Amino acid sequence: MLVLHNSLTRKKEIFSPIVPGQVRMYVCGMTVYDYCHLGHARVLVVFDMMTRWLRGSGYQVTYVRNITDIDDKIIKRAQDNGEPYTALTDRFIAAMHEDGAALGVLPPDHEPRATEYVGNMLTMIQSLIERGHAYAASNGDVYYSVQSFANYGQLSGKSLEDLRAGERVEVDPNKRDPMDFVLWKAAKPGEPSWPSPWGAGRPGWHIECSAMGSDLLGKHFDIHGGGQDLQFPHHENEIAQSEGAHDCKFVNYWLHNGFVRVDDEKMSKSLGNFFTIREVLRKYDAEVVRFFILRAHYRSPLNYSDQHLDDARAALTRLYTALRGIEATESKLDWSNPYAARFQSAMDDDFNTPEALAVLFDLAAEANRMRAAAPVEASQLLGLLKSLADVLGFLQRDPEQFMQAGVVDDAGNDYAAERIDALINERLAARKAKDFKRSDAIRDELKAAGILLEDGAQGTLWRRE
Repeated sequence: MLVLHNSLTRKKEIFSPIVPGQVRMYVCGMTVYDYCHLGHARVLVVFDMMTRWLRGSGYQVTYVRNITDIDDKIIKRAQDNGEPYTALTDRFIAAMHEDGAALGVLPPDHEPRATEYVGNMLTMIQSLIERGHAYAASNGDVYYSVQSFANYGQLSGKSLEDLRAGERVEVDPNKRDPMDFVLWKAAKPGEPSWPSPWGAGRPGWHIECSAMGSDLLGKHFDIHGGGQDLQFPHHENEIAQSEGAHDCKFVNYWLHNGFVRVDDEKMSKSLGNFFTIREVLRKYDAEVVRFFILRAHYRSPLNYSDQHLDDARAALTRLYTALRGIEATESKLDWSNPYAARFQSAMDDDFNTPEALAVLFDLAAEANRMRAAAPVEASQLLGLLKSLADVLGFLQRDPEQFMQAGVVDDAGNDYAAERIDALINERLAARKAKDFKRSDAIRDELKAAGILLEDGAQGTLWRRE
């Protein structure tokens, strides 16, 4: 029985899909004007994990994750670069796909771009005007009237008066209320625009998700997700738009992942602690980064630091080490198995990945204890370990491949497998020549980069620390 923490009600609820056996889920994706950062990585991995578990639980899932490919930041960056905005967005969409694939993120079923749905947005805006929820201003903009929607503030848990008092809203004489938000922006000289009944312009940010979600999943669907920073105002505004236009409930369950912090500080470019996925993947294996993200509960703050990534690498290495030197027995998952049952119970409790991962470590420890005395039973346990880990997107590589994945040291030196093998061969030649000073220097260099050498009968093997 799956239980989800619903941000709308601020409590855990038993999950009951609108259509039995089917799940329709929409997640707010990226605004593609730059490379994806760690916050984006968490969204990508967390909702990929959820989709995997829902499908593994037998649900037929339709997963939509949108792309915002037109907004102020995109337009400014393209103008600064002297390139068409479409060239900019295409480049960063491709980069986002590369980053997601590296992190083991499966593609969503639908990945709509905002620019493909302008017609749908215009239809929804017109409907909101006709229903008294929106108005066209004299400057060519169209605004949503928050006073027209009685339940505005339900997701944030604040009244409209509280929100007015708490938000620093720029005074706009074209608005009837400072909290009103834009649905359609009048075109500015030199900016991309589309024709509309109110003049040339482009859509506001909030309307795109309402239009895309209702078109691909229906006016009322099961799950809407995204980062905690989107809860207000973006998701609050989505509810107002969608329910105002369709006169029915928009979404049953709202799920939000927690913030990413860096060394216990908010990640920000101004603080100099802002990291893109690509920067992190230069230093850490992508599976380690995925493991680090899922090691924390999705709703908890995630604190990024080299120490935490090193701890994640060491922990994942322990699991891969358990798989070395013995063939894991492949078999279909049996959820009545005590380990599998514990794993299932953890995941059904609001996707409790820390508890689920604890089961994997217990399995690895038990297999290690049985390795010598009962190798067949150990092999079966390792087969279960791999099957359960696969649900979360882990442990599907050959252990040696993981152990020998290239790393980058603190000075930015790339220790790819080819370089490491060359250094090992150089060390072997030095030892044969009795140049032990050089031999020890190579070992120390590799150790400083987190690479340990193991001399044995089969020669010198290496693994990451």
